[in-house]
Amino acid sequence: MSEKDQTKCKSLLVFLSDFVDGSLSEELCQEIEAHTNECEDCRIVVDTLRKTIYLYHKSAEEPFELPGEMRSHLYKTLNLEDYLHQ
Repeated sequence: MSEKDQTKCKSLLVFLSDFVDGSLSEELCQEIEAHTNECEDCRIVVDTLRKTIYLYHKSAEEPFELPGEMRSHLYKTLNLEDYLHQ
């Protein structure tokens, strides 16, 4: 990827959060959509962010409790054993 292409990617990805949230101007949305149609790297970034937001919202709707053994192992690995039984 050329330096010019990287500069274009960086200049558009600054607006990524607003783009995904749908709070960006129509003109800028069209420019980002046109760019992501041609730039696979940026398309992957946008798709990944959208999926991450979707999974976050989905997990907030459906609380998930780790099984006891997994939870204990995770806390031990992260050196958080003091918080295990709170």
